[in-house]
Amino acid sequence: MYRQQLPCTLAMLAVLAGCSSVDSTEPAALPPHGDCNAEAVQALLGETATAAQVEQARQQAGARSVRVLAPGDAVTLDYNSRRLNIEIDEAEAIERINCG
Repeated sequence: MYRQQLPCTLAMLAVLAGCSSVDSTEPAALPPHGDCNAEAVQALLGETATAAQVEQARQQAGARSVRVLAPGDAVTLDYNSRRLNIEIDEAEAIERINCG
């Protein structure tokens, strides 16, 4: 089931990322310089990584982008201080959250 849902989940994340916008009339609760703050979303550890949960985590962390990393996924080693990384297990439970 995990392998069947992963492409759909990633596609939904891509759509959500393309549709996101920033409302400049609302005061920003972002970390200084727009950097990601993974400490703000550590309460999500153990939760299931749904598309809605991932987008909520991105917003709460103040990240500009997010990537979900499943076991065996290829990962680039570039560091991006504005990106939230969410590592999941085979059951799609969140195991680790960090920025970079």
